[in-house]
Amino acid sequence: MAMIVLVFNMSLFAQDGYVLSGTVLDGANMPIPGVNVLVANSTTGTATDFDGIFQLKVKRGDVLKFSYIGYVTQSISITDQQTISVVMAEDASQLEEVVVVGYGSQKKSDITGAVSSVKSEDLNAFPLANAEQALQGRAAGVVVQSNNGGEPGAPISIKVRGNTSIGANSGPLIVVDGFVGATMPQANDIESMEVLKDASATAIYGSRGSGGVVLVTTKKGKNGRLSVEVNTSYSSQSTANRLDLLNADEFAAYQQSFRTYEQGTANTDWQDEIYQTGSTANHQFSFSGGSENINFYASANYFKQDGIIVNSDFEKLTFLSNVDAQVTEKLKLGMNIYGSRGTKNGVLTQSTGDTANGGGDDVISLAFRFTPDRGIYNTDGTFTQNSVGDGIENPWAVANELINETKSDNFRTNLYANYDILKNLSFKTTFGYSTLNETVGQFKPQTFKLSIGYASLDNKRTTNLLSENYLTYNAEIGKGNLTLLAGYSYQKQNTVYFGALTQELLSDDFLFYNLAAGQLQTRRVESYFSEWEIQSQFGRLNYDFDDKYLLTATVRRDGASNFAENEKYAIFPSGALGWKISNEEFLKGSKTVSNLKLRASYGVTGNQAISPYQSLSQLSITPSTDVNTDPSVSVAQEANPDLKWESSYQTNLGLDLGLFSNRISLSLDYYNIDTKDLLLETAVLPAYSGAVDLEVYSNVGEINNKGFEISLSTKNIYTDNFSWTTDFNWAANRNKAVKLNNGDIIDGAAPSYFSSGKDTYILREGEAIGLFWGHDYQGVYQGGSVPEGTALKESYNQAGDPLFVDVNSDGVINADDLKTIGDPNQDFTFGVTNNFSYKNLDLNIFFQGAVGGEILNLTNVQLYNGDSNALTDIQNAWTPTNTETNIPSAKIRDREISSRFVEDGSYVRLKNIALGYNFPSDVVEKLGLDNLRLTLSGQNLLTFTKYSGLDPEVSYFGGGGGSTGSGNVVQGHDFGNYPTVKSVNFSLNLKF
Repeated sequence: MAMIVLVFNMSLFAQDGYVLSGTVLDGANMPIPGVNVLVANSTTGTATDFDGIFQLKVKRGDVLKFSYIGYVTQSISITDQQTISVVMAEDASQLEEVVVVGYGSQKKSDITGAVSSVKSEDLNAFPLANAEQALQGRAAGVVVQSNNGGEPGAPISIKVRGNTSIGANSGPLIVVDGFVGATMPQANDIESMEVLKDASATAIYGSRGSGGVVLVTTKKGKNGRLSVEVNTSYSSQSTANRLDLLNADEFAAYQQSFRTYEQGTANTDWQDEIYQTGSTANHQFSFSGGSENINFYASANYFKQDGIIVNSDFEKLTFLSNVDAQVTEKLKLGMNIYGSRGTKNGVLTQSTGDTANGGGDDVISLAFRFTPDRGIYNTDGTFTQNSVGDGIENPWAVANELINETKSDNFRTNLYANYDILKNLSFKTTFGYSTLNETVGQFKPQTFKLSIGYASLDNKRTTNLLSENYLTYNAEIGKGNLTLLAGYSYQKQNTVYFGALTQELLSDDFLFYNLAAGQLQTRRVESYFSEWEIQSQFGRLNYDFDDKYLLTATVRRDGASNFAENEKYAIFPSGALGWKISNEEFLKGSKTVSNLKLRASYGVTGNQAISPYQSLSQLSITPSTDVNTDPSVSVAQEANPDLKWESSYQTNLGLDLGLFSNRISLSLDYYNIDTKDLLLETAVLPAYSGAVDLEVYSNVGEINNKGFEISLSTKNIYTDNFSWTTDFNWAANRNKAVKLNNGDIIDGAAPSYFSSGKDTYILREGEAIGLFWGHDYQGVYQGGSVPEGTALKESYNQAGDPLFVDVNSDGVINADDLKTIGDPNQDFTFGVTNNFSYKNLDLNIFFQGAVGGEILNLTNVQLYNGDSNALTDIQNAWTPTNTETNIPSAKIRDREISSRFVEDGSYVRLKNIALGYNFPSDVVEKLGLDNLRLTLSGQNLLTFTKYSGLDPEVSYFGGGGGSTGSGNVVQGHDFGNYPTVKSVNFSLNLKF
């Protein structure tokens, strides 16, 4: 029960009102910011500031209502008080935070599944280009990675509890305000994010829950007067690391050590030519408010990033609106609208570039490899060409002259109606619509040395319709609380694509806006339409007996058009039990144990994330470059009348522990996931006549993931002026290919200019996913007899050449001596956050890292082959007078994949550090504001690692196909992607 301390002033106040001041505290006498203070039966209200202080115009007889989530709402009658102090009591029914789950919410104390939460304070602690980045290092078992380093506008990959698939997408399902498969909103618009990790939590989403589910709840309006908030930030960005490459004199000496070479006249640092100081600007304006019957929130955001590589930038405008209206006592209506327009100008890098002509347009790789004794231009004004090896394009030209523009328009709306049929029975219906229109234009002028130029324009429009309807029933039965959920869902998506390309344009002035100006023989035109549908029935039972024993049961029946006629439907059940041991008589009243709960769950989820029509026979049409010849038609894929879902069978055991009034909170989880009926492309035998590599999607194989997760939160110090809290999480995952189709080995190669077409990874039964594949390097051959167990390659058998393990002991190194040479899977990941506050100052320090996870440094593979620039340590290569070295002699070599290029990828990174200051209330009041905050922060300022490349957080290569998915198998490959950036940021937040 609240304790209310009233401090009276004996002055008489006019009947037309006066300004009341007050403070709102919790049971520990700590201020509560953000408490809603509303004059009953009116729209007049305010909210407490960071120090729990508020001011509000009132008059005698008014009743003030104080409300805040997790606390009992208080009502205070106004007589003649000048100031009041209110101590709010915790709501026993919300003793722990409320957690959003699929199609509802639960008290965290009643959760039986594995759920990690990220709240708005975590999202707003640092400036974020993508809201997904807030999950990195803050949710145990969740790995977040940019698909192309620090590139502006680069998409984000999320993996929850490892790779649960090989051939299908294994990322989590994103659900925003109930819209399944939605685009992530701006970080400042998000109230909370929940990551559902085990089958007990995700099975309610059935066929799309095997990779986890991320539930995003955006901000809503609150009762009270109109509140306006402005957030603005600026940052300066630079490269976090650079490679040490040879200068012109060093390069000439290197080349002359093994062949005749004439040095050029320039001395160009190509990294200097493509790098620049980057920047970001992020501005958001939002307003919210409401009365007892209607609440609203709306925001507009502008984000601009100039990348650290010239001619790379990203610009985005975003709008969000939420309106909720209590139309009658039983009927509530709501609407959510989201829209964005983005423009990305991107340099081509390892995940987007043309790999022809020895590397083509991969600007990062070009800057490393291009010879430093050449300038940007020749004397005749043309671009220079590499002086050695296969010709590669001038990196400055590629960065500045090539156009790679993406424009995207995204719109989403979601409407809902909630009707209370009976006291304990409600019905909710939602209808959502979204559309994403994306246009990509690329242009390469004919002025390049190795290109005849090209122009292309591609457009893809994807539309989604979603309708969901469900009943929720709540009842108290004796000592138990029962919640039942039953519903129906229907979703339909279609995609329309059109693309065209041409080469040898009449003029470079047209860019990609006049593709008819290219040569007829070089034109390519293609288009397609694809569509899929999912309809589902789902249900859930939650039962809490005596606030001690918990039961959750979930079932979902999904039907998906992606699969064969007789395999379209599948059922995905789950069950979970929980035991609140701390509520048993033998622990009640314990001064040490404030919370102790055991959790256990088992369930089945699915994966249908493959392209439509994969169960059907498909034809390929090849156009003719001769107008008098018809296109040719061939079989591209065989039909599979039995194609069905992947299924993941998941077990989770968990423990939640709170000590000393939850000053210490600990969660432990162990999980085991068996994914069966893997969706993979397999060879068809016998192949049709004339068909090449004919394949069909099939359900073959099985993989296993198991792991352990720890989440720990501590309130170390809590005094009137100073506080210190710590959040720590740790996760380990182990995966294994249990079974593959007929014991097949799945392997694949990096782009040819990195590895000369050799395989770089392998997947075999009984081994971890994505192991590196190559020769086992044993140092430099010194001449004379070859050490036992090793051998030389036939073409490299002189002193100074590399030695490799002779696997089959035949005295020759060839393909029969290939073996696994490294493991890209990390041993464990972790994150630790420390929050300090002293009066109006606060400091947030966030470290994140990983141990284990080897990296195949393919950048180094290409820098040691003699036909490009090289790292400075090539000067320590073997010579007859320098034999104590591990670097083979300088000469022209093939790009050999070996353990020499496998490195430890462990790292610890100071991911974020932020110092904030909240101006005192008296200063804020004089400025006519409710709150004013300044923050100085830095990102990626320090990285501790032994890895020699640009960044140990290498992105997944954007390759793979049906047999390896996209990034599911090809992990830990460093192709020299867009560098990670370090930045210093200044931000301002004000409310009025």
